[in-house]
Amino acid sequence: MKAESGHIVFKEKFRWKSLKDCFEDLLKTFLEETDQVPDDDEIVQMFLRINMMDIEKNRKPEGFNRRGRIRMVFPNTSTKKEFYIRSDSKTTEIIRITEKLSRFLKKAGVPHTVEWDQLKHLQV
Repeated sequence: MKAESGHIVFKEKFRWKSLKDCFEDLLKTFLEETDQVPDDDEIVQMFLRINMMDIEKNRKPEGFNRRGRIRMVFPNTSTKKEFYIRSDSKTTEIIRITEKLSRFLKKAGVPHTVEWDQLKHLQV
C-alpha cells in the first residue's frame, strides 16, 4: 500500500495539552524517521519551543511544516483535531512513518485513529 498522507485523528474530547509530555519525542522521531534532523541542534530546539508554547496553552501546534520531502502538519480545521504526515507523491514511507508515530502515541496513552489520503477533505 502507498499513501500521500497519513492522518492521526484525535478523539472528540482531545485537548492539545495531552501532547505536552510526549511531543518532544514525537517530533524527534518524525525528524529521525524522515532523515530531516537539522545539523544545528539549536534549530531543533527552536521548533520544539515554538510548538511547546502552543501546546502548553492548549493551542494547536505548528508541527514541522517547512520545505522538505515530508511534512508534519497540524491543519486548521473546525471539524476535528488531527495532524498528518504528507509527501508530494504516494509512497510506502508515509505508511511506515504514520504507523510508527501512531504506535508511539498509543504507548503515550493518547487515543486516536489513523486515516489515509484525506487531504481532499481538508480543502475548502
